[in-house]
Amino acid sequence: MKSPICEMLGIDFPLLAFSHCRDVVAAVSRAGGMGVFGAVNLPPARLRDELTWIDGHCGGKPYGVDLIVPNSMEGKTEAFSGEALLAAVPQAHKDFASGILTSHGVEPGNLDDDRKRSVGFARNMRADGAASALEVAFQFPIRLIANALGVPPREMLEMGKRHGVPVAALVGAKEHAVAQVQAGVDILVVAGGEAGGHCGEVSTMVLIPEVHRAVQAMGATTPILAAGGITTGTQMAAAMSMGAAGAWCGSVWLTTTEAETSETIKQKMLAATSRDTVRSRSRTGKPSRQLRSPWTDAWEREDAPSPLGMPLQSFVSEPALRRVNALAETGHEGAKQLATYWVGQGVGLMNQSMSCGQVVQQFREEFLEARERLIALLDEG
Repeated sequence: MKSPICEMLGIDFPLLAFSHCRDVVAAVSRAGGMGVFGAVNLPPARLRDELTWIDGHCGGKPYGVDLIVPNSMEGKTEAFSGEALLAAVPQAHKDFASGILTSHGVEPGNLDDDRKRSVGFARNMRADGAASALEVAFQFPIRLIANALGVPPREMLEMGKRHGVPVAALVGAKEHAVAQVQAGVDILVVAGGEAGGHCGEVSTMVLIPEVHRAVQAMGATTPILAAGGITTGTQMAAAMSMGAAGAWCGSVWLTTTEAETSETIKQKMLAATSRDTVRSRSRTGKPSRQLRSPWTDAWEREDAPSPLGMPLQSFVSEPALRRVNALAETGHEGAKQLATYWVGQGVGLMNQSMSCGQVVQQFREEFLEARERLIALLDEG
């Protein structure tokens, strides 16, 4: 395909797969797309291990790494202190989370111990923590480095240029896209509000042409990857007709045979409709889309405390949800009801579990079918 994304990244088909699962990353790369490994939760040693595995299993095909270095979060301008961050989490929030669990028959246990073990991800979202991850990532032949939740730190942009690796940035609004182009990013990942995980409010159908026009008005040629609710090749073709040069997908891989998601979550996603997700601050402190469950509903109640800023809210939610997910896999009904995971509104189109290779092939076939439909319309005219 003659997409600038294919030329820039050295891939056959401009479909990028964001995933926290190394198996997904390698499988999509082998299939002709490009896997991008979400590394924010990993310390440098673990990241090295994961990239070593990916490099050995991607068949020599290109792959990338994604980090989250937000432009704003709690304690960002201060010296890092895990103890100080944990101390800043109000007891009321921890009690509320434990109360949700007990109301569904889930014994909370000592979640504070789990919180202490979880402080590393907060360091990784700071510029100094990301620098350690970057040092590891650039020891491998990655073909893309991406940042979410803000303009990439200067070191990421500089290292990308020095190593000849394109730098991508996720955006959810036109003004953010303009700022990213001015900062010098190489690829814009334009994510509509349908997206799973962190997302803005503007729909993909509106945001893609809006950003495309803005980039053209700047005289820039920065290519766009469309994201947000895209789970089919038909949607990918539609986005590319509006100015995108390819697609960035995360949700569609969550029900694949290779995915890291638990069997409980996979089954809930396969049964879900497009209306079974909610955009909420209750998991990370920033708006992110996830499966709706009694857990997310509880945080919308009048008696619920207001979600904390990032990363403090994650200290409240993640240990509790890890307990829920582990118990759900034993068949505990209350835990199965509470279980949730990030996923976009495209979940309503994810009705069958397939391998990553099959998903890539289906994208290709549906893309071509959409192309033929448009050509037929022109012929009829």
